[in-house]
Amino acid sequence: MSRNSIEYLRGLREKALLGGGLERIEDQHKKGKLTARERLAILLDEGSFEELDMFAEHRTSDFGLDKQKYLGDGVVTGTGTISGRLVCVFSQDFTVFGGSLSEVHAEKIAKVMDMAMKVGCPVIGLNDSGGARIQEGVVSLGGYAGIFLRNTLASGVVPQISAVMGPCAGGAVYSPAITDFTLMVKETSYMFVTGPNVVKTVTHEEVTAEDLGGAVTHASRSGVAHFACENEVECLQKIRDLLAFFPSNNLDDPPVVTSTDDSDRRDPELDSIVPENPNKPYDMKQVIARVVDGGGFLEVHEQYAGNIVVGFARLAGKAVGIVANQPAILAGVLDIDASRKGARFVRFCDAFNIPLVVFEDVPGFLPGTDQEWRGIITNGAKLLYAFCEATVPRLTVITRKAYGGAYDVMNSKHIRGDINFAWPGAEIAVMGPKGAAGIIFKREIESAPDKEKALSQKESEYREKFANPYLAASRGYIDAVIEPSETRPRLIRALERLGNKVDGNPKKKHGNIPL
Repeated sequence: MSRNSIEYLRGLREKALLGGGLERIEDQHKKGKLTARERLAILLDEGSFEELDMFAEHRTSDFGLDKQKYLGDGVVTGTGTISGRLVCVFSQDFTVFGGSLSEVHAEKIAKVMDMAMKVGCPVIGLNDSGGARIQEGVVSLGGYAGIFLRNTLASGVVPQISAVMGPCAGGAVYSPAITDFTLMVKETSYMFVTGPNVVKTVTHEEVTAEDLGGAVTHASRSGVAHFACENEVECLQKIRDLLAFFPSNNLDDPPVVTSTDDSDRRDPELDSIVPENPNKPYDMKQVIARVVDGGGFLEVHEQYAGNIVVGFARLAGKAVGIVANQPAILAGVLDIDASRKGARFVRFCDAFNIPLVVFEDVPGFLPGTDQEWRGIITNGAKLLYAFCEATVPRLTVITRKAYGGAYDVMNSKHIRGDINFAWPGAEIAVMGPKGAAGIIFKREIESAPDKEKALSQKESEYREKFANPYLAASRGYIDAVIEPSETRPRLIRALERLGNKVDGNPKKKHGNIPL
């Protein structure tokens, strides 16, 4: 082989590494953004990236594009490792045609997605694109559709993570929406079907890009984003943190790490963490932190629907998905947003063999015309459906209230919960003692000289007889009433005993979840 041919190859590589050129790279940096390759260098293990299709170029000659060709065509694709585990990645390059998606650009992304399915590894997309390349017309739209199809076919087969690190508009938003987790960066990333200018033209609303589709908006109001990160480095590190809890595919088990936290550790503080007043709030995150390994909890959707808490933790080094009512926000009631949030998380964990641990303190579903008219029935049923179909090991700890239909929904024994614990002060009933007493003893209370005193007496009577865990335990709906301080070792032993659990659902093409 001639020396000239090797020098030519090296020259092409150097040209490809520059993307749209030094001037555009500097513009990217001035916006507080990293380049496509800089992002991959932070995301992946050092020296592990193997690039594919570095020399790909678009095939369009219209509108003068035949004179504007860049190696790679606006997206860097390939494979690498994160903590030694294989991943497939694509990183859109905003310095080349604003990262816009062309036919070739889409083919490159599709190739790494197909590879991920073949080898069984996660797909990570770093999105920074102005959308479809208008000059290519319907060809670019077809490219997007091919990506959407692969997202859908890969769903539940390999984990898919999207980081939105720049603009993401129009059809481009639907790929991140199909993937398992979406991360955004504050101030520099946006997602919307139509931008502020179109909104103003059509609806006459004045809105900024940040308010319409910024990271904070989607993390707190729409729930589209699972994480709103302060900067790009934090975003990329969060992806690495997330992957530590996931298996590479749906046939593998999640990674196990060596835990230095004693599996038999008891925490006496838990014995007094729930207030004696049943209407007084407490922070369920403190319960979680005192139970899991080292207090480590990677919360998902932290800013959205705070009345339910979801995220990942470890028990004796094994990954678990946590679902917990949060009595510190809206008394932990289930509403539309909380139900959707919980359902999506439960289904992800079930798809990827991650056991579920539920901490329950729920007074019921949120009443009111707003909730009813917006479909609390259907949305609440999503969480019910998700738990019902889940076949991974499922544990529940009722810390205080478990009322009405919400008791059924939150991984009860009746919907195939495997091991269900309750703390001694747990109240398991159709409704709260006051409401129940007012219905059951209505005539006696109305005929009493002092109605308030009579109601109070009947409430105490009902609470003593029904608002406790022992009636449910006597029927086997609760497997054990435990001391709060022993929650950690009891959960760890339960997980060990469920290690070889086999469960399944009837053979079918797929169920019809109440969407």
